[in-house]
Amino acid sequence: MKLFIDTANVEDIEALAPLGIIDGVTTNPSLLAKVGGDPRAVLKRICDVVQGPVSAEVVATDSDGMVREGRELAAIDPHIVVKVPFGKAGVQACRTLTTEGTRVNVTLIFSAAQALLAAKVGASFVSPFVGRLDDIGTSGMDLIAQIVEIFENFDFSTEVLVASIRGPIHVIESARIGADVCTCPPKAIEALFTHPLTGIGLEKFLADWDKAQQPVG
Repeated sequence: MKLFIDTANVEDIEALAPLGIIDGVTTNPSLLAKVGGDPRAVLKRICDVVQGPVSAEVVATDSDGMVREGRELAAIDPHIVVKVPFGKAGVQACRTLTTEGTRVNVTLIFSAAQALLAAKVGASFVSPFVGRLDDIGTSGMDLIAQIVEIFENFDFSTEVLVASIRGPIHVIESARIGADVCTCPPKAIEALFTHPLTGIGLEKFLADWDKAQQPVG
């Protein structure tokens, strides 16, 4: 399973990229607004660092506007994946952009039916939001299982990109189900490294080593 980082903070990306675990990045207008500066310049820097898929979202709400913005975003760097919100306008824009050879990530997916429609118009990725479903008492991971099953049934090339990750358990469950990608905020990725027994074990190894180096007698 691929691991994307969900942020527009270049410093966070630069800190994790050398580890070799980051396959791509997802951004949205809110994340870009947080870091400030020219959004297109920020996206270009991210592409240069990661050298993998970088989702950049349109802000238009009509199909023509989405297509126009999508073309502008795709021109920033070959790694850009244009992100459009699900809906009739988004589906139509996805179809137009994909026929032009542009990769599209259809976001704000909350049902298997929505994912199916996005796949039918050639989306490269669909982004179901598991955390937001969990927040309203609906199982986000059940949705992932449904989408993975449907895509396997019909051999869609669309990848399931699990979004709105709350912590490591979402990542593990996504991997077990067979999702293609998880996109995580930096804190969630850092949490994947953490286990109390690892720290305890390391402390014991070092303490034993220091003890063994003490002079005898």
